[in-house]
Amino acid sequence: MSHSFADFYRGKRVLVTGHTGFEGGWTAAWLKLMGAQVCGYGLPPATRPNFFDATILDRGMTSVFGDIRDRNALANTFTEMQPEIVIHCAAQTSPESSLRDPVDAFSTNVMGTVHILEEARLTKSVRAVVLVSGDSCSEPGGHSSKDGKSSKVKDLLCATMASAQLVRAAFEKSFFQNGGAAVATARTADAIGGGEWREGRIIPDLVRGIVSGKPGALGKEQELRIWHVLDPVRGWLRLGRNLLEQGKKSAGIWDFVPDDQHRILASELTERFSAIWNGADTGQNNSSKPPVRRSNSEKNRLGWSPILCPDQVLSWTLEWYRGYCSDPVSSLKITQDQIERYMRLSV
Repeated sequence: MSHSFADFYRGKRVLVTGHTGFEGGWTAAWLKLMGAQVCGYGLPPATRPNFFDATILDRGMTSVFGDIRDRNALANTFTEMQPEIVIHCAAQTSPESSLRDPVDAFSTNVMGTVHILEEARLTKSVRAVVLVSGDSCSEPGGHSSKDGKSSKVKDLLCATMASAQLVRAAFEKSFFQNGGAAVATARTADAIGGGEWREGRIIPDLVRGIVSGKPGALGKEQELRIWHVLDPVRGWLRLGRNLLEQGKKSAGIWDFVPDDQHRILASELTERFSAIWNGADTGQNNSSKPPVRRSNSEKNRLGWSPILCPDQVLSWTLEWYRGYCSDPVSSLKITQDQIERYMRLSV
């Protein structure tokens, strides 16, 4: 596979936390395909079905079931793996879960970050650390809502993420400024794609509704952002490469978020999703059409911007779920095919 990422990551030792989840799973799958030596560390999958089992993700990599709050288990993994790059995807990013169990959210996002950075500090092989975080990292109370409900739900999660950033900044200033690993945060928005099954997520709810014959209702006027998980994953893989090659020059906070063309009303998303699933919408969703190119002003300083347009995002996502529902064994091949297709578009 001839690609700048493949050339760089081939043979690299990469530790991915949260590999049993959605974003971490796609990250590990991409790294494996490029020939990296991947070790995943995370809790057992939280849902059935899930991306980890569907793609037989533990084949061809080291997979460790463990909690990032368990420092001893995490330390053992760092010692055995001796990673060069760490991509931390095991953060708690659900506002609803944070509201239900704030202690769990703070311990995972804050102490989990402390443990990752401490082991990176103590493990001399580590040269780059990417901390994947939600994009709602502003101060609590900074969200507008007509009824205040949105702010209430997000406040706790925002507080955990802001605290985690204070941890990163403190470790960077205290331990990494004059040597050691280069550390950066990749802030990103929720993405969609095949293999996401968590309750309360839009696409899984639509799929379950279609399969069961009982489609659920979304807020008709609710505006959503839809973009494919491979877009942000490409962002933090590029960031990991830059951290290793350029060191502290690439440290800090980086935003990987969709632009305005990825906004869609929930009612339109539901209609389009059902139409594509049933084969009625075929004119605008050609997944092989070239990516939308954007001006430099729309790219961040890494030269990154989303590649897949909304039509492609829906088409690729539906391709994965329809394949899984008709033949679960096909999930691995579909995943690999989509990664390879995406890499051709991102050359």
